[in-house]
Amino acid sequence: MTDYPSRIPYARALEILRAVAANNRLPDENIATSRADGRISAADLIAPLSLPPFANSSMDGFAVRHADTLGEDVRLQLVGEQFAGDSWSGTLTAGHCLRITTGAPLPAGADTVVPKEDADEQAGLVHLRTHPTLGAAVRLAGSDVRAGDLVIQPGQVLTPARIGLAAALGVSRLAVAPRPTIAVLATGDELVEPGMPLGPGQIYNSNRDMLMAQLRALGYAPTAWPTLPDDPQRIRTMLEDAAAAFDVVITCGGVSAGEKDYLPRLIQELGQIHFWRVRMRPGMPAVLGQIGRCLVLGLPGNPVSVLATLIAYGVPLLDALQSRSEPRPVWHAALSAPWDKRHERLEFLRGRLDCGADGRLVATPHRGDASHLLRGAADSNVLIVLPEPARHYEAGEVVRVIPYAL
Repeated sequence: MTDYPSRIPYARALEILRAVAANNRLPDENIATSRADGRISAADLIAPLSLPPFANSSMDGFAVRHADTLGEDVRLQLVGEQFAGDSWSGTLTAGHCLRITTGAPLPAGADTVVPKEDADEQAGLVHLRTHPTLGAAVRLAGSDVRAGDLVIQPGQVLTPARIGLAAALGVSRLAVAPRPTIAVLATGDELVEPGMPLGPGQIYNSNRDMLMAQLRALGYAPTAWPTLPDDPQRIRTMLEDAAAAFDVVITCGGVSAGEKDYLPRLIQELGQIHFWRVRMRPGMPAVLGQIGRCLVLGLPGNPVSVLATLIAYGVPLLDALQSRSEPRPVWHAALSAPWDKRHERLEFLRGRLDCGADGRLVATPHRGDASHLLRGAADSNVLIVLPEPARHYEAGEVVRVIPYAL
């Protein structure tokens, strides 16, 4: 018997992972709005002013009183100009109009704008060639946002558009969840750094570079740890040092039940295991543990398992540590060919997602589904999610897909 959950369904592993992350959130940060893109909002943003803050013109043209446009052969006297960033001091009276540019405040007395192309100007008179509707080409104050509106909520991603909204409201700093600091390392006597000569039975350490690239693509700044041999004392020292310096440690290799798979035992000796082994393929031996306040996510050593489990566990863990409430996009596609799922576990199958001329998304499974086949992963762009249990899938059946680029 173990004192941690083992061989659990993937959904249960996610529940545990999110609960653990919620108990280990770091204090919020307050940073410049201009540097907050991609971060997760940590507080409500209440609009301190309305947008637009004043009624303004949506076109270049002439500001008029609508009542003056109702007759035939309307000619109005041009009495001034109103540009964006300036303010005309007078009040528009009957029979008069004012030249106005896009974004300029609507002058007092005016209620409508006639576009420049719908009028002729000559000798100080403006001849209207149309009969505009009341309020035409006018953006009313508060028509986009009203002062006091809730415009950004905790847990939402600060997209470029939300950054622009905050800046438009005059907000110079935003409360955000801190991005976790992440250490990435791989263990294995067989691993050699790329560029070095290979000895008998050795392979290059591809997993660490793949993890680093995926984490950077997600907006993080991970730190690469030197490759470690299968030496329990050196792995223990690494875990102690990394746990003291980082919020999250992601490892690959050494998590199964082999004679040199030391990581689960060492995590338990130094801290605790939250779960080990999940009913999924690939990636069944994955482990989530904790040493002090540092969370340790141990991924299997096969390259495809690393890719699948980082997406399956790493992304939800890092999202939960930042209290991200905005779900990532859920995509579905039709299988391009039949597929026999011959095992009971949840499966993350490599595949290629394409969009046909008819706008339909189609997912093509990669025929080589062994967890060491990195070429298949390189030629794929999604994971195809096939739930429990074993069954036959027909071509055209709709399945969930998770893009590599999240």
